[in-house]
Amino acid sequence: MIGLLSAFGTFRNLLQVVLLWAAVLLALVAVTDWLLRTRRLGPFSPVARFFRKHVDPLLAPIERRVVRAGGQPASAPWWALGALLIAGVVLLALVDFVRDLLMDVANGVSGGPGGIARLLVYWFFMVLRVAIIVRVVSSWLPVSPFSPWVRWAFAATEPILRPLRRIIPPFGNIDITPIIAFFGLGIIEALARGFLG
Repeated sequence: MIGLLSAFGTFRNLLQVVLLWAAVLLALVAVTDWLLRTRRLGPFSPVARFFRKHVDPLLAPIERRVVRAGGQPASAPWWALGALLIAGVVLLALVDFVRDLLMDVANGVSGGPGGIARLLVYWFFMVLRVAIIVRVVSSWLPVSPFSPWVRWAFAATEPILRPLRRIIPPFGNIDITPIIAFFGLGIIEALARGFLG
């Protein structure tokens, strides 16, 4: 397990370097494309010819999407850079999540039955807290509670939030029961894990 965890660490470091250099390269492409489109670089220079031949075909699908969404075609490289940055952050977070999950499993298994029980309690409460966060964030967006993306969060949290709503009135027009449930779950988890040793 230690070898697998160190392999994950090496993979994450390598991925981070690759993403960094890809972002730097894409930023240079975006700046150069802007210089060409604003005529700060000559349209018949070797750089312009290289871009027309090699870079523009790669950016064409992104440019079409940007134009369909109502954006300017010149902003396609910047949108590509933003998408790369967001995808990189999500990918690194996913790798960290899997590494932490493996570490949790290793610690739980090494702790015997009590360690496994503590791990299951931790996962149970973590899923409930994530469901509360998903529910709150989806209430800010035009997402139906019956959407398959968020329905699970409503199903998991409604048995907790419904009794709280009967006790705790809204604060102004804001339902504060998700906040109370979030922190209450943390207290209950701490008590349960303390009870398990």
